[in-house]
Amino acid sequence: MCGIAGILTLNQYQDALETIIRRMQTAIRHRGPDDSGIYISTDKQAVLAHTRLSILDLSPAGHQPMSTSDGRYWITFNGEIYNYQQLRQSLIFQGERFYSQTDTEVILKLYQRMGHNCVEHLRGMFAFAIWDNLEKTCFLARDPLGIKPLYYWQSGSTLVFASELRAILASGLPAVNMSELGLYGYLITGSVPEPYTLVEDIYCLNAGHWLYWQPDRVTIEQYWQINFASASISPQQAKETVRVALVDSIKHHFISDVPVGIFLSGGIDSTTILALAKKIQNEQLSTYSIAFEEQEWNEGEIAKQIAKEFGAKHTEYKVTASAAKELLPKFLEAIDQPSIDGFNTFCVSKVAREMGTKVVLSGLGGDELFGGYQSFKKIPQMLAWGKPLQAIPLVATSAGMALAHWGTSPKMKRLGDFLQQTPSLSAAYCSFRGIFSHTEACAIAHQYIRSPLAPLKKGGWEVGSFNKWGWDAGSLNKGDWRDGFTLEDEVSFLELSCYMRNQLLRDSDVMSMTWGLELRVPLVDRSLLEAVAPIPSSMRLAFGKKLLIAAVPELPDWVVNRSKRGFFFPYKQWMASEWRDYFSHINAPSHIPLKPWYRRWSLAVLKYWWERITK
Repeated sequence: MCGIAGILTLNQYQDALETIIRRMQTAIRHRGPDDSGIYISTDKQAVLAHTRLSILDLSPAGHQPMSTSDGRYWITFNGEIYNYQQLRQSLIFQGERFYSQTDTEVILKLYQRMGHNCVEHLRGMFAFAIWDNLEKTCFLARDPLGIKPLYYWQSGSTLVFASELRAILASGLPAVNMSELGLYGYLITGSVPEPYTLVEDIYCLNAGHWLYWQPDRVTIEQYWQINFASASISPQQAKETVRVALVDSIKHHFISDVPVGIFLSGGIDSTTILALAKKIQNEQLSTYSIAFEEQEWNEGEIAKQIAKEFGAKHTEYKVTASAAKELLPKFLEAIDQPSIDGFNTFCVSKVAREMGTKVVLSGLGGDELFGGYQSFKKIPQMLAWGKPLQAIPLVATSAGMALAHWGTSPKMKRLGDFLQQTPSLSAAYCSFRGIFSHTEACAIAHQYIRSPLAPLKKGGWEVGSFNKWGWDAGSLNKGDWRDGFTLEDEVSFLELSCYMRNQLLRDSDVMSMTWGLELRVPLVDRSLLEAVAPIPSSMRLAFGKKLLIAAVPELPDWVVNRSKRGFFFPYKQWMASEWRDYFSHINAPSHIPLKPWYRRWSLAVLKYWWERITK
């Protein structure tokens, strides 16, 4: 895991390129404390930067930016390719010669042989750029599920890219204006939806896409998409398929030249990772968890018990209210883009890194893939009672408008948004997952953007245009490659491509890398997803993750039979006490309630982030 940055330009900034790229590199130094490098092409059309966290081939041979032996291709790469050894052997068989034991060199050789098709062969998490010094072109790509971020800004023939938004801002090239689309999406969902960011004209390359820069044009294409194509599979076959795919993914995610630890929350997903890792690994495993003094939130004891069950060396970090107060300023500084999540990963990553660990596995992704959220029940229910109301559209619309304006709770206001539209899965999903209602979001947005917000006018936010916000939801209502999806498949698709990608994965990357820690997600794996996707949703998404549990009989009954709680911090209590100074003065319209806690949180972190980047 590393940090990457670069500038591609035809005839601009040539005299200042080195100064600019060094500012960008400094902004992501935390992502790669072990080594760093810069490449500047002789004609100054390309400059690449890298900061390295050494995981594979710890020797200087892994230095980046890395080039082919003839100096034509140069790469800066962030991530891990878990099948690089198989690819390397195949390339050696075809006559290639290698000078390192890195996955970076494998990508470089693959691109040299097959161009943009190289991404079809990569299993892992990645964001990289390859400069062709002969053709004067650059190829950028991001992994299929969006585990690794890749941001870019384009002006004329100039393209600036980086692993974090802060690095592009550090270049000093883009104007810093709030993005209408990014801000609205953030206020509605609690995170900024791809491909937008909170800064106007800076974008996130969508997951499963590549970008090809030429001096006179930029081409962006999609190379992979989630597809739940149901097949005829028996329950026994389904269980065996999941078991084999899980073991295979976890085995691949342990590929490393440094020890690999595990984040342990006490839930089914992280326990699954530990249970199967115990089968695969010979050495004692190290696990890390968080505990609290507030007993109603504390799951430290169950995590300890699970670690003991599987013979792991366990480290617990007790986050007291006073410790949380001390950590909060650094957390706020670490935010690359605000969300209503991230502090938990920030804290547990801190303790793992302080214990000398450089790589950890997380159970993130299990709920989205195996039906662990309430959304799999609630959203189909919303559609079931919403559709009959459309038989009397005037009543539905009137009721929706009334709830949206006079609803007594945030949930009722968002329900009002839902009733004003043709009931669709994406509208129900937005209402279920939402933070602020449409009217509330518009009112708050006007505090940051004074000009008329054209995209936010009534009608501009409707479900058919939600693909604007990065939800890709409008196409859920059309006849396309998702025609075979069940309602539950569509919920899974949205959870994977919206909530998981825009919030959980992004926060996990930024907050772990703040401490120079590589976080891997075995349950967010292309090969795993493609293996289990044909399993009918009636089995794969049976509520309570029944299929996952059946595939891992090593899970203790006392873990399986616990009621699902999620992993929560005592934010509400801390905001009223130790964090009071940070969360008391929120600039929000007086008619907008700031309860539950995540509403106040979302506006506070937005305020601190915006003040930081504009000062």
